[in-house]
Amino acid sequence: MTSTNLIVVTSVERDTFLVDGRLEELKGLVAPCRVVDVESYSQESWIELLRETNPKILVAGWKVKPLPVNTRSAIAPALEYICYLPGSIRHFVPRELIEEGVQVTNWSSSISRIVAECALLLSLSCMRRAAYWAHQMHDRGGWKDATTQTQSLFDRRVGIHGFGAIAKELLRLLRPFTNEISTYTEGVPEAVFEEHGIRKVDSLERLFAENDLIIELEALTPERHKIVGEKLLRSIPEGGAFVNVARGALVDEDALVRVAEEGRIQVGLDVYSVEPLPPDHPFRGCRNINMLPHLGGPTTDRRRDAADRALENLRRFQRDEPLRDAITLEVYDRST
Repeated sequence: MTSTNLIVVTSVERDTFLVDGRLEELKGLVAPCRVVDVESYSQESWIELLRETNPKILVAGWKVKPLPVNTRSAIAPALEYICYLPGSIRHFVPRELIEEGVQVTNWSSSISRIVAECALLLSLSCMRRAAYWAHQMHDRGGWKDATTQTQSLFDRRVGIHGFGAIAKELLRLLRPFTNEISTYTEGVPEAVFEEHGIRKVDSLERLFAENDLIIELEALTPERHKIVGEKLLRSIPEGGAFVNVARGALVDEDALVRVAEEGRIQVGLDVYSVEPLPPDHPFRGCRNINMLPHLGGPTTDRRRDAADRALENLRRFQRDEPLRDAITLEVYDRST
């Protein structure tokens, strides 16, 4: 049975990820191939396309349809490598395919510095109360007066919940501002903290209570659902801030609204438990909450970084070399 590789991207994905010759390089790496915009396909016609082409390599973007559990056994037995240009793959790749030996990669750490940049932006916005002043100056004709309080990020105590690739990039961005940086996470060897020169505290309670700024970067797992509750949020020193660029479901959002509305702390959010954020959500209109609509990363101009990681891994695959940041079963199980 012949095999034709597939590149499944929308026109927007093609024009943002695969710019400046990257599409041509990609086609050369996976030839013979077909480039398909799968938005026009139903689930049934998508499966028929897989059956017709029987790809060894599948390169895909956000709009790709899910792969059936029986893809290898009954639809596309030649499939060996799924190169997913974006991030979360659980909606697209069944665990069974990885169990059967299909290799899978995504953008992984290629976007870490961009998400870290967003965390820094929201942190600075909280310190300067950017949401409040944007409202005052645009809608109220506001201006500072003698009672106006401002804060700087310099010499602040910063706590990072989670210490993966994004946290490591954020650490580099924070160091020009402060050396008072600590972290809390589970399952990371002590040598990692020593390597990066960051202090690990022994509990989440200490992390929140002992820092002026908390940045949420932990991975969402079932046991961490709403792990950041009202008690933790209230333990942040008054005048401090909480920033979340990880997953909305890590936080009890009802409690976060209550604490933010009291004005004790500033809040910076790029992620929410329900997305898009409903128009009537109580986050909207709370002037202590600085909000972005899940823009953390990669920015449109840096999607090319994810494409470069994909091209690198395709070259590795063709040379039968280990793939960078491959999605193992362990990584799959802890991903969101």
